[in-house]
Amino acid sequence: MLNMGLLSLYFLFLLLSISSGEISSQVGINYGQLGDNLPSPKQSVKLIQSLGAKRVKIYDANPDILNALKDTDLQVSIMVPNEIITNISTNQKLADSWVESNVVPFYSKTKIRYLLVGNEVISSSPKEIWYNIVPAMRKIKNSLKTYGLNKIEVGTSMAMDVLESSFPPSNGTFRSDIADPIVKPMLQFLNRTKSFYFLDVYPYFPWSMDPKNINLDYALFESRTIKYTDPVSNLTYTNLFDQMVDSVVFAMKKLGHPDVRIWIAETGWPNVGDIDQIGANIYNAATYNRNVIKKLTAKPAIGTPARPGWVLPSFIFALYNENQKPGPGTERHFGLLYPNGSNVYGIDLSGETPDSDFEPLPKPDNNEPYKGKIWCVAARGVNASELGSALSYACSQGNKTCDPIQPGKECFKPDSLAWHASYAFSSYWSQLKTAGATCYFNGLATQTAKNPSFGHCKFPSVTL
Repeated sequence: MLNMGLLSLYFLFLLLSISSGEISSQVGINYGQLGDNLPSPKQSVKLIQSLGAKRVKIYDANPDILNALKDTDLQVSIMVPNEIITNISTNQKLADSWVESNVVPFYSKTKIRYLLVGNEVISSSPKEIWYNIVPAMRKIKNSLKTYGLNKIEVGTSMAMDVLESSFPPSNGTFRSDIADPIVKPMLQFLNRTKSFYFLDVYPYFPWSMDPKNINLDYALFESRTIKYTDPVSNLTYTNLFDQMVDSVVFAMKKLGHPDVRIWIAETGWPNVGDIDQIGANIYNAATYNRNVIKKLTAKPAIGTPARPGWVLPSFIFALYNENQKPGPGTERHFGLLYPNGSNVYGIDLSGETPDSDFEPLPKPDNNEPYKGKIWCVAARGVNASELGSALSYACSQGNKTCDPIQPGKECFKPDSLAWHASYAFSSYWSQLKTAGATCYFNGLATQTAKNPSFGHCKFPSVTL
């Protein structure tokens, strides 16, 4: 028979086991599907397991993926699409119906544990949807209760742009337009339901926007000497990731919720980018992801300077390089895997494989800003009909974008669709890049450092 002292220790151990099981330091993966060349859900689940992931987040409730995840040990996070948040926010029956169709048939063989209401809604959706996030979260939570699915926690993911100020971390403050009407009730909901603030954290972006003042090693967790001490909190930081997370911690504190737990919903580093995108390479991506995994899986948990010892459950972004994601080249190159299932670089999401066991990494060649001219030309092998539509779009923007490719003008010949589109793309991009235009055109265009000008036809360029 156990004596009382041993019995007390046993119950303490049991309690610690249960609480650590609830929010373990295991790392998961974001499984995006914006590619026309990706492996099947069944193959993808095997690949996820081979990477050592313990969790997976998808950006919808895809039934094929949820079926493929049945009878695995992977904890699963699913998502209500942004487009239906407004309807669900005012209609409990619709929320019930969504849960009945997208959760009930798969639970409990598929370990659905988290349900996010929208993805970066504040960053990517019309303003009128913002105010419906929390009402929709409440409706979905009510629906889960109705069906007895009380283990599933409800949240929503937020990017760093919801902050008005993030530096120094102690100055972290939510934007004034959303703090009281949206974020405060959301934090109240998360606190009451014991859920998480799901945060997307990408040190790559602040570093790439200001590489002169932010040290690359500090962003990659590689610095041994660079430290920053917050002048107000007196907390000392050794990496950019902690700074970013703590700015959210302080922002939540200002709204009266200092203890809402944070879940890293997305973090990662791009393995390729456009010519004008600094530091997007395999070396940096592998270095960042390996280091952040070491931090996130450390036992005992490291936490951050503002929350030492707190577990930060997480999902790395992303499983694949996704060729249909819009925007700059980095958007399509955050994957740990190529679409054929092979590794972009060696990685183990469990954090158990030492770096020395991986193949050597290729040396980075774009850690300094590109200096020179860049042109935007039609990509090879693209659909002619789509290219024609993109050409028409570029030429319709005014500013005499396409005057030189009119019949009889200096760039009309050679009279080919690819030539005319290439001129139009370069002309459009050179004029409108400062206003936010990209050299993408739905995947029909690509950047080049090789001057495509020919004869009397001089292509406009972007000079960096």
